[in-house]
Amino acid sequence: MKILLIEDDKLLAQSLKEYLEEEGFDVDIGYDTEDALNLTFDNDYDLYLFDINLNGESGLKIVQELKEAEDETPVIFITALTSLDTIAQAFELGAVDYIKKPFHPQELVIRIKSKFYEHGDEETIRYKNIELNPKNSTIRIDGHHEPIGDVQFKILQMLMERQNQVVTKEELLSIMHNPSDVA
Repeated sequence: MKILLIEDDKLLAQSLKEYLEEEGFDVDIGYDTEDALNLTFDNDYDLYLFDINLNGESGLKIVQELKEAEDETPVIFITALTSLDTIAQAFELGAVDYIKKPFHPQELVIRIKSKFYEHGDEETIRYKNIELNPKNSTIRIDGHHEPIGDVQFKILQMLMERQNQVVTKEELLSIMHNPSDVA
């Protein structure tokens, strides 16, 4: 999993990078708004870990700009801010989690794994370079998280669950015409 960590505390950023890399993650770090925008433009990430209190713009504002640019990469905020308004704003922007500082790095790893990894391979359906997890409705292609609509997800799920079996036109149309029943 490729992660972008944006944290203006350089010591904390480096410590988290080292810890996450020991856990098997690939981590790039940046320290401010400019780093965040440059790195997100130049690279594809599976997850953003953003501080909110940054030099320059807030992490919330950066995520808002990324969302406006149709970047659907999941984000976890790591911050010392504890107000309910800030927490609400983070989740309204689509945050998948919000971790209050101080925290133990292992807590971060636990939260990442609980959000993005299945609790046993029986949940994940694989076909060549595609991994589909019905439990959390995520798809990974070549190890990278890919956004996908609900109907498309359910169609892909049906096709992957029934590899080497016939899927009828009626079954596919049922998903497309009745997405609320299935998707």
